[in-house]
Amino acid sequence: MGAYGLFLVSGLAVGALYALGGVGLVLLNRATGVLNFAYGAIGGLGAMCAWQILQWGYPEPLAWAVCLSIGILLSAGYGALVAPGLAHREPVVKAVATLGFGIAILGVMNLLWVVNPRKLTLALDGVAINLLGLRMTGTRLLALVAGIAITAGMGFFLARTRLGLMMRVLADDRQQAAVLGTPIRKVETIAWGFSGLMAGITGMLFGDLVRLDPAVLTFIVIPIIATTVIGRLTSIRTTFFAGLAIGVIESFLTLYKPLAPFRVASPFIVAILALLWLQRGRRLTFAGAD
Repeated sequence: MGAYGLFLVSGLAVGALYALGGVGLVLLNRATGVLNFAYGAIGGLGAMCAWQILQWGYPEPLAWAVCLSIGILLSAGYGALVAPGLAHREPVVKAVATLGFGIAILGVMNLLWVVNPRKLTLALDGVAINLLGLRMTGTRLLALVAGIAITAGMGFFLARTRLGLMMRVLADDRQQAAVLGTPIRKVETIAWGFSGLMAGITGMLFGDLVRLDPAVLTFIVIPIIATTVIGRLTSIRTTFFAGLAIGVIESFLTLYKPLAPFRVASPFIVAILALLWLQRGRRLTFAGAD
């Protein structure tokens, strides 16, 4: 039971990061209609810069500030300078554009930091508490609490605030939002900034809990997208619980050697099964005359 408990704690922490990333993608999609494939790379660059700040001997709060600032600036910069030119293009074009942005960021990281084993160590790693008989480090607890708090906060923000309402209207109908007087460029840039902030938090914690590697951090977006698929890119609550479930399943699969090689594919297996369950009882129809 002790071993299972350790894997449960680890899975919940990583799952909370998947959930946090999923919430960031859902928030952006609901405001702009863009699925941001550069999300992991943005957080990854922030985490790498934070690691470099710590290596130079500067205090951890400065490293956090640099990481989050880079996430906000990169994301908001893309949202202000590039995204408006693609606003009227198809969703797949918008998504591929963010993929190119993410690959460019990955190239910059590989140029600045030669591929070597690195470890991002945060102060909370040395703090631990016993929760229901399970030992949980401060960093894992921070990941779980941050995931819960930000998910709840974003749900309230979209449902109860004027800016959140404008984001929802903008995603539903851009032209109608403009007619109603919504400052489109401003609202979209704010949404990109919020998403970048969450990317910075995700990258920093993921670099500490899992692995500090530019490629790994960049492609964390893959399991994150699986959580948004389960939430259908609209439901923040469903996305959050999907992230936790995927994290726990991934963690427990490492216990069983025959299934361990399939751990990487588990997010999408879970997503497919969840979608099949959600579609139960519905008849598949095809539109069009053909």
